[in-house]
Amino acid sequence: MSGKTDEDKKENKNGKIMIAGGVVILALLGVIIFLITGRQNPAEKEPVKRNIVVNENNAESVAEEMIEEAQEFVEPGYYTVSMDTDWHFSKGDAVSDDAWVDNLAENTNDVYFDVFLLDNEDEAIYQSPVIPRGSYLEKIALDKPLDKGTYDCVIVYHLVDEEQETISTLRVAFTITVDS
Repeated sequence: MSGKTDEDKKENKNGKIMIAGGVVILALLGVIIFLITGRQNPAEKEPVKRNIVVNENNAESVAEEMIEEAQEFVEPGYYTVSMDTDWHFSKGDAVSDDAWVDNLAENTNDVYFDVFLLDNEDEAIYQSPVIPRGSYLEKIALDKPLDKGTYDCVIVYHLVDEEQETISTLRVAFTITVDS
C-alpha cells in the first residue's frame, strides 16, 4: 500500500504555501519597483521642440532665443572646464603647441591654475596667471622642466573673486608627454 502519510501531506502543503508566498513576494517587489521608478504620464513628457520658420516678423526674437539657449548659465562658484587634456612638449623646457586652457565667457569667475605631477602635489610644475572670463591661455611652457616621458598630472583650478581670493577649487586629471 502506497498511501501518503499525514507527515507527507503536511510537507506537501508547506511546500505549496512556500511557493505561493514566494510568488506573492515577487509580485510585491514588482509593484514596489514600478512605484519607485514610476511610469511617466504622457501628459508629463516634455514636448518635442520643433524648428521655427524664420521670417521678417520673428527673426529678431528667434535670434535672441537661440543666443540665450547657446549661453548656458554657470552658477557662481562653479566652473565649466575647457582645456586640452593631453599636453605635448618637444623638450621639457619647450613651449607646448597644444596645451591650452579656456575660461569660457559663460563662467562666473576669473580663474588661475597650478599643475602638479599626480604623485607630488607639494611642488607645482606650472603656475598660471589669472585668466579673465572669456579669455584663454596657450603656448604654455612648464616652470619646472621634465625629462622625456609621459606623466600623469593634476591641474588645480582656483576660482577667484574680484580681489583674486580663492572661493572654490576644482581638480582635473590630465597627461603631459615630453618627447625628448
